[in-house]
Amino acid sequence: MRFLVPCLAATLLSAAPALADGRTVTDDAGRTVTLPEHPAHIVVMHEPLLGIPLMDIGVGITGSFGRKDDGSFVIAVDFIDSVLGEGHPKPKGFGPVGQLDLERLRALEPDLILASELDAGKADQLATVAPVYLQNVGSAKVYGFDVEEDLAALVGREDAFAARKASYEKQLEALRANLPESADGKTYLAIFLTDQLNVVGNSTGLVQAVEDLGYKRLDVGAPSGAAPAGGGMMLMPLSAEEFGKLNPDVLILLNSYMGGGRDEAGTRASLSKIVPGWDKFMKPALEDRVLFVDPAKVITPSVASAEHMLTAMESWSARKR
Repeated sequence: MRFLVPCLAATLLSAAPALADGRTVTDDAGRTVTLPEHPAHIVVMHEPLLGIPLMDIGVGITGSFGRKDDGSFVIAVDFIDSVLGEGHPKPKGFGPVGQLDLERLRALEPDLILASELDAGKADQLATVAPVYLQNVGSAKVYGFDVEEDLAALVGREDAFAARKASYEKQLEALRANLPESADGKTYLAIFLTDQLNVVGNSTGLVQAVEDLGYKRLDVGAPSGAAPAGGGMMLMPLSAEEFGKLNPDVLILLNSYMGGGRDEAGTRASLSKIVPGWDKFMKPALEDRVLFVDPAKVITPSVASAEHMLTAMESWSARKR
């Protein structure tokens, strides 16, 4: 966990007027940001990576870039429903994709804008509306549900995070005790399907849960071919030829949100388009070591996604007993 470090400038008398209205911190981009002591109207630039972790610790979200005027999400998946369950209030949108709608953003009257390192180029523009905090979400910078822990510290919800983590660890220990065999030393590989194969990166609940169980990611070497998907945030491309040679102890497959279905049948069909006949020659398929998982539940950097992954692993291991 990283601890928020108050800026030295906060100790200076010249900073007293700003401190009267809030507190000064340094964000993940090294920027000095003065935040309200208790932000009440938070908007996020990426709902799955920033909004879901906040909501998982009981923090409401006023607005979200990626939602339409009617409140629906820009893609078919609504991560709030998928990860946290139905019934939660939905944030209002201030633009689904592309250019920011600053007027709609101002109308939400935010007192804190949470953005990722990919939004660094927009930070000055966003800061004309409200304070902007840049939080790392990329797999090279954070791991598992670190994002949720970091945001909990930012908004003063450390106790809520500790309670969520304790619940997760209780589920983790129960599953570890009931695995058919120890996962220690065994390998796994999680593949997200788009129009190509992508290795799921570190900043996901999926990776947190699987590695906490004892599995180690299969070494697939450096990425090759296409550029990293998702802006390099959480996916690394893998060629179909390289994939076909791999033999992890557990192969975890996740289909794209954009079409084909996220169940086993849809995932099998999507993979067969990229690697024809994979289930006829790959050892994990021939030996029943493939786990199909809905990415909408497990891909966010939240405790809730890690819990969904444990549940998926529990169902899979129970079938194999």
